[in-house]
Amino acid sequence: MESVARGGTRWKRFAVVMVPSVAATAAIGVALSQGALAASFSVSGQQFKVTADQLDGKGFVQYGALDSGKSGNHPVAVVGLESAKITNLCQSVVVPVPVFGDVSMTLKAGAKGGPRVEAKKLYIDADDLKADATFTNVDIGVSVDQTTKGPGPSKGDKYAPDSFAQQADAVKFVDVKQRAWATTAGTFKLSGLGMSVKKGKHECY
Repeated sequence: MESVARGGTRWKRFAVVMVPSVAATAAIGVALSQGALAASFSVSGQQFKVTADQLDGKGFVQYGALDSGKSGNHPVAVVGLESAKITNLCQSVVVPVPVFGDVSMTLKAGAKGGPRVEAKKLYIDADDLKADATFTNVDIGVSVDQTTKGPGPSKGDKYAPDSFAQQADAVKFVDVKQRAWATTAGTFKLSGLGMSVKKGKHECY
């Protein structure tokens, strides 16, 4: 069984953090170079943007959670993947610096024609995503505490016990544009990594 979802979602309330089309979301966020940013610790005040031509993941789970930091509480859709491979990854973050102005850091890896970006035990906390998505053997409405196809909820995540979740044997995301607060990965291999720091706003999209 395959399910296809198309479109984008903008989260405004924690209560609406789960709809089938959103399952297409976070997985793409594999892009994060920010390493282990689990919801169990404070997130920064800046969101980052991620784009990718394609992401293929195995062992998918998605559920609603709350990220916290000095900037406040942020409702997110958390996507967990046992493993993922990404083509043409771009991640950008803009940091406002007093007097100097905006400074952008952009990271790119896994360009077409070369080795893909690879990640294992990947979790992405996102609140906005646009992509075309295909799910293989998807289950919608399973309890987050009873999921079996993905890595399960991340330790320390703030979520309602027995709340709504989705899971699938595999997922495919194409033409991804995502905005996220945090990501974690057991391993994250960035082939052909390139990073640039420039004054002004230079985002992936």
